[in-house]
Amino acid sequence: MNLPNQLTVSRFFLTGLFLAVMFARFPGHESVALLLFSLAGITDFLDGRIARQRGLITQFGILMDPLADKILTCSAFIAFVGRGLMPAWMVVIIVARELAITGLRLLAASQQVVLGAERFGKHKTISQIVAILSVLTVLSYPQWGAAGEWIFGGRIFGAAWTVHVATVSKWVSVALTLFSGGVYLWRNREIYLKDM
Repeated sequence: MNLPNQLTVSRFFLTGLFLAVMFARFPGHESVALLLFSLAGITDFLDGRIARQRGLITQFGILMDPLADKILTCSAFIAFVGRGLMPAWMVVIIVARELAITGLRLLAASQQVVLGAERFGKHKTISQIVAILSVLTVLSYPQWGAAGEWIFGGRIFGAAWTVHVATVSKWVSVALTLFSGGVYLWRNREIYLKDM
């Protein structure tokens, strides 16, 4: 197994560790969860970059890299529902979109058509990662002492500015998820309308 694929597989293990830590109760577990999610995000950046630079693109990587990304982000959002950090309806929209697009890609593959990522989808992914990191930061910074409180705890309208960033980023993420999913389904409608 080449290095990019090893990094992709490591993201599955990091996702499992992240979920375990999110629901653990040892001191500073939210900070550890933030670190694990950040590390998983770095592997996502590195595996694609290394695969392209070294000519190590494989069918395994093409299939598993986006799957690992979806599992990582959906797991984080579902964990947020479990912790009472995000409304369930928001996460249902996000997970349903990811399942719908994955289903469309599998249907396209059965017709020997490869559907790649689009610009809106990449923006959606970035917005989801920002939302997750911002929520994890809100959870974590009180554990970082005076420096964390000074940098991340400054208050605006009665709450830390990071709380407002997290709230806005969640709404932006849901909006982009809906929009990008709708655009993708519309542009590729011939795939699923062909046999109807």
